[in-house]
Amino acid sequence: MNIQIFGKSKCFDTKKAERFFRERHIPFQSVDLPTKGLSKRELESVIRSVGSIELLLNEKHPDAALVTYLLPDAQFEKLLENPALLRTPIVRNGQKATVGEASAVWTAWIKESK
Repeated sequence: MNIQIFGKSKCFDTKKAERFFRERHIPFQSVDLPTKGLSKRELESVIRSVGSIELLLNEKHPDAALVTYLLPDAQFEKLLENPALLRTPIVRNGQKATVGEASAVWTAWIKESK
């Protein structure tokens, strides 16, 4: 397993994801989303895994509603330039990814890896 957790330091769900993997002694790489962001390839991979850009949007962000009216390419560029628009945590395991709290999926990943 190659776990990466993209999140915000003050996000409850990000802390919950980190605690989930720490309690199970699974190493992970923590990435501060506001400062590091996602690369173009990482964002493309997450969108493919999750299914749509809309699922990645943080509805609580003031500009989230405006992003929904953009064309898909413009939405993608907006998410790249402003990672605060992304819902957290984004947890990647190779080509697989989840957005938000998804402990059932993470448990399945652990069972698959054994």
